[in-house]
Amino acid sequence: MKIKVILLTLVSMVILTSCQQTTSSDTSKIKKGMLKVTILYPNDDGKTFDMDYYSNTHMPMVARVLGDSLKLLAIDKGIAGRTPDEPIPYLAIGYLYFDTLSAYQNSFGPNAEKIVGDIPNYTNIQPVVQISEVFR
Repeated sequence: MKIKVILLTLVSMVILTSCQQTTSSDTSKIKKGMLKVTILYPNDDGKTFDMDYYSNTHMPMVARVLGDSLKLLAIDKGIAGRTPDEPIPYLAIGYLYFDTLSAYQNSFGPNAEKIVGDIPNYTNIQPVVQISEVFR
């Protein structure tokens, strides 16, 4: 039992330190009331995801077309499930931060076709999008 607890603790530490996260200087840009767009790529049998393309081509293109309305962008790469025998729930998660909902809508709307049209270049997953307000 003690070994299992130690193993779970180590797995948790690896998850927390290995995911691509924003840096501490970036997180200072995140303020209460900002809009956060979370793009989740659920894992399942036969699902593929090209992290290199996503992080080096797709997301930089998204940042370019969204322009100054995008305040911060972050990417997480899934590496483990909650326990050693559970699969990764999400292969990747992208985060886009804006000052307001209208800033997101006004920048994404005119570029939606280009952004969504690029998805097949890195994944066969239909992303799940959550739009939320930063609370804390």
